[in-house]
Amino acid sequence: MDPLLFAADLDERPSALRDLQRALVTGDPWSALPDDVGQVLLLGMGSSMFAAGVAAARLRAHGVDAVAELASSDLLPPPDTEQLVVAISASGGSRETLDAVAQYAGQSPVTVITNVEGSPLTEVADATVLMHAGDERGGVSCRSYTHTQVMLLALEAKLTGVDRDLLSLLGRAIDAADDLSDRRDDWLPRTTEQLAGSDLAAVVAPFRRFGNAQQSALMLREGPRRPAVASETGEWSHVDVYLTKTQDYRMLLLPGSRYESELLRWTRERRSTVVVVGDDVDGATASIRYRHDDDEGVRFLTELLVAERVAAELWLRQGQGDATL
Repeated sequence: MDPLLFAADLDERPSALRDLQRALVTGDPWSALPDDVGQVLLLGMGSSMFAAGVAAARLRAHGVDAVAELASSDLLPPPDTEQLVVAISASGGSRETLDAVAQYAGQSPVTVITNVEGSPLTEVADATVLMHAGDERGGVSCRSYTHTQVMLLALEAKLTGVDRDLLSLLGRAIDAADDLSDRRDDWLPRTTEQLAGSDLAAVVAPFRRFGNAQQSALMLREGPRRPAVASETGEWSHVDVYLTKTQDYRMLLLPGSRYESELLRWTRERRSTVVVVGDDVDGATASIRYRHDDDEGVRFLTELLVAERVAAELWLRQGQGDATL
């Protein structure tokens, strides 16, 4: 793992999204989808599971029988010929995901979403969907997480008929990523100071974008090794509000929940630091705006970049490059 290369990976996010956009123009990533899908089972670990959990909920909201499970679970549902298994692994070599897929190979149709063509998972799957995220040289799965989100949106469109106009959405998300990156000297130093030096950093988001909060917190833990947790906005007032009373509490808020007012009441009373990404919210300490941030789809594919940039900056300041856990 290398902080300089991680920062370079973030610089290349718009370019990688353009590559993905071109790939979607030239072909349907889900063209090999079976005709008789009765249930969708999404499997993954870490970042893959963050993306899968929200994707399964979106599918259920459209009436599709879909679940997301940790590949390491010993309580996985039994195989079925009408059960589409979607295994997600950027490297294509996750041991847990390989073990889980082995339970379904030959009994359920298996599709793998991966960033590595010819990886071990592709050898046991019936079909492969490539992420087109490029080589993440920093050793941190960052672009591959967002590309997984896009491919799961494409799966949702295929199964439900919901037209999200992914090509147009990707164009706006590229604009937004360019804007945040081009103006990072305006917001990154201040935001890094606001989130650094605390006992704990929290990232909070509405459930429809909860995976972004989980991934943001992971970025702070994985690179600079800072204590960080993720919470869903409504749930925060039931499980995490207590930490604001005893700690120097810093929050990165991904906005859009109807339950923000209760959260902000507590953080205001206890003088917690709250930085909002993508909106101006009364009661927040600061806000970071970017192009198209009033578009829910653009938020879904872009807001994570703020935490990634903060993580890279903190990691670079520490001067650490460590290939071990």
